[in-house]
Amino acid sequence: MKVSFSVNGAAVSGDVEPRTLLVDFLRNDLGLTGTHVGCDTSQCGACVVHVDGRSIKSCTLLAVQAEDTQVTTIEGLADGDTLHPMQAAFREEHGLQCGFCTPGMIMSAVDLLQNNAAPTEKEIRDWLEGNLCRCTGYHDIVRSIQTAAKSR
Repeated sequence: MKVSFSVNGAAVSGDVEPRTLLVDFLRNDLGLTGTHVGCDTSQCGACVVHVDGRSIKSCTLLAVQAEDTQVTTIEGLADGDTLHPMQAAFREEHGLQCGFCTPGMIMSAVDLLQNNAAPTEKEIRDWLEGNLCRCTGYHDIVRSIQTAAKSR
């Protein structure tokens, strides 16, 4: 099947099997490896991207379901060499350790701040329930999101 949509502001298309997951198309066909595959069961959140501005686990969406949408991956957040404010806050506040969950955490956090400009710590933690981190204990991740919210 032929699929066409926008990724990080650029039109893309390709031939896919109907069962191809969006995460696999992004990584294998487009070479956008910032979106991680962590569990293959929709539990970890490492594969979160934005589809039409909303965060979604790209392992739960078939590539053909993204037809005519706008997809943003972690690679599409920065403006050239200038980090997105959320990326900068994660760097500043040490919101990452091994980095495996970081792209999904950042993409989820950007969506959170689009919906709630000043979330409480509880609201941040509740929003991130679908994103797993095995390194940081979430403290620095929460602080990173709070810092990004204050910088807006």
